[in-house]
Amino acid sequence: MHAITATGLRRSYGDTEVLKGVDLNVQRGTVFSLLGANGAGKTTTVKILSTLIAAHGGSATVAGHDVAGDPDSVRGAIGVTGQFSAVDNLMTGRENLKLMADLHHLGKAEGKAKADHLLEQFDLVDAADRSASTYSGGMRRRLDLAMTLVGSPEVIFLDEPTTGLDPRSRRTMWGIVRALVASGITIFLTTQYLEEADELADRIAVLDHGKIVAEGTADELKRRIPGGHVLLQFHDPAHVDAALRIVRNATRDGEALALRVPSDGSVSALKALLDHLDAHAVQVDSLSTHTPDLDDVFLALTGNPEKVAQP
Repeated sequence: MHAITATGLRRSYGDTEVLKGVDLNVQRGTVFSLLGANGAGKTTTVKILSTLIAAHGGSATVAGHDVAGDPDSVRGAIGVTGQFSAVDNLMTGRENLKLMADLHHLGKAEGKAKADHLLEQFDLVDAADRSASTYSGGMRRRLDLAMTLVGSPEVIFLDEPTTGLDPRSRRTMWGIVRALVASGITIFLTTQYLEEADELADRIAVLDHGKIVAEGTADELKRRIPGGHVLLQFHDPAHVDAALRIVRNATRDGEALALRVPSDGSVSALKALLDHLDAHAVQVDSLSTHTPDLDDVFLALTGNPEKVAQP
């Protein structure tokens, strides 16, 4: 059963149509990342799926509950960590967690136990009784996510969770996300850090001008963009010349004893290339594969309002 489904989601603000028929299917216990430039509709999608605003068309379910027909059940099954921290700076970390426990109607003993467990899980024990105003950005984001977990959600929406964090704090958050998914929680991640999506996401959808223009694993998306190649390196100039004659579209790599061969980076393509060279007794000293990164994917697939969704 999918953790999230959406069919034909539409939403407008005045005369501006922000979502133009978005379809999504998110497997349970995975990280699904929604990429898009500012204004593409990422936050609007999250707001609809988390029942904060209504769609103007289409339908969606989250954790098996209809977003429009049973919003209370959806809210009981999800957690939301937005772009801006929900932490109360006037309270300590422990008090913030206890407040969330009260809002979820947990008993006093259960709420204390939950707070203690989350402080330990998010490495906040030493700062538990300090005012949250003294926390670093990374600590605040960890506390914010810990507060989301007080209600034991099945699905967590992380909207730009590491914006403004330094690289070390960002990687700490990545480790926390991986641990949450390993425990069975589904993560719906929106981010502008393409490295973050590459590191964390099981599947990625690219949203552009209100439409999904591509979806797949990071590797699948990279293989769709031209520019991937295999770099063949040789010791013997004669083998370079031989390979250049028999390998289609091969080009010399500058003055080096090397050739660039266009490739999608797949195992089958690489095996076919090596078999072809071996059949002609061409000896390759070493090789490396080079594929476009998610930056290339993002730039190729976004920014064109006339672009149509791809299969």
